Amino acid sequence: MARILLADDGIEFDGRTPEQKPLGGVESSVVNLMQAFAKGGHEVFVRNRCHMRLIHHGVNWQPLDDGPWPSGIDLYIANRGDKLIERMPTAKRTVFWTHNPAQYMKKWRYLSKLWRVKPAIIFIGDYHATTYPDWAPGGQRIVIPYGLADAFCLAKPRAKAPPRRAIFTSNPLRSLDWLLELWAKHIEPQVPGAELHLFTGAATYGTVGDKKADAMAQVIGLAETLGGQGVRVRGAVSKSVLIDEFTRARCMLYRGDLNETFCLAVGEAQASGVPAVVRDLGSVVERVRTGETGYVAKSDGQFIDNAVELLSNDSTWRAHHLAALDLQRHWRWPDVVARFEELIPN
Repeated sequence: MARILLADDGIEFDGRTPEQKPLGGVESSVVNLMQAFAKGGHEVFVRNRCHMRLIHHGVNWQPLDDGPWPSGIDLYIANRGDKLIERMPTAKRTVFWTHNPAQYMKKWRYLSKLWRVKPAIIFIGDYHATTYPDWAPGGQRIVIPYGLADAFCLAKPRAKAPPRRAIFTSNPLRSLDWLLELWAKHIEPQVPGAELHLFTGAATYGTVGDKKADAMAQVIGLAETLGGQGVRVRGAVSKSVLIDEFTRARCMLYRGDLNETFCLAVGEAQASGVPAVVRDLGSVVERVRTGETGYVAKSDGQFIDNAVELLSNDSTWRAHHLAALDLQRHWRWPDVVARFEELIPN
């Protein structure tokens, strides 16, 4: 058994948050990783901007500056913030877990600390790893993809195709306006009665979302004008509600984004048996097995054709649905923990 500490200085959240309200992918992944460590028998601590001390599913949560940090740490995970890299010098090993495109790490305040401490840098995908240049400092570079929460991996094969309903569950600023244009002009006219349900909004992103709320509201406002073409604005929802909604969705439509390094939204949909159509941008190409669990479209025209096919053809939908259930749910958080455990000194 090891003593493991993760520190994060981003938004306020704790282990209960995913059970209570929407939560972003990075924060959800912190919760899932630390709970998986605890379930594996490790002694687990998180120091972040949580509101109060608590122990939840075996994880000790405590505000960043509320008293001394625990001693005797075997593995210290500095999560994305440069001020955290040097915060635990007595730890037997320090790693830096990064989630966003690594251009932000080329700032001096990151480079200087990464050069001094030389932590192993944990990337969450192959595309993500390419965003940090070869010349930049740090220790070993390791790719450990996010795991999938068990709750998204419980869906059973469906004998009957769902209604002609597509779903979008990502950030509205990640090309939702692009999708709405394609839907209104090209997809819905070819699939009469089809609906596009949007589970999205600023609430998922905490204070970061507050800063971009106006921009998000403009896109949501555009969506609300398209109710006559089947667009339904459902808002940000908890994970439990989203899991239920996946059982009613025929496909997920999402362009992808060069600033996205994993795309948990598509990963969760695929694990739930929802075929996806994406463009060939950034990390989403790592989430979809084109021609098997959905399509990675090379053009907007191809995206439209693929979406229409999945919404219209029951046999195509079912083949991709079954393949998603079979192929896209095997990498879970215990597998991620096993990779992190390899970094713990003997």
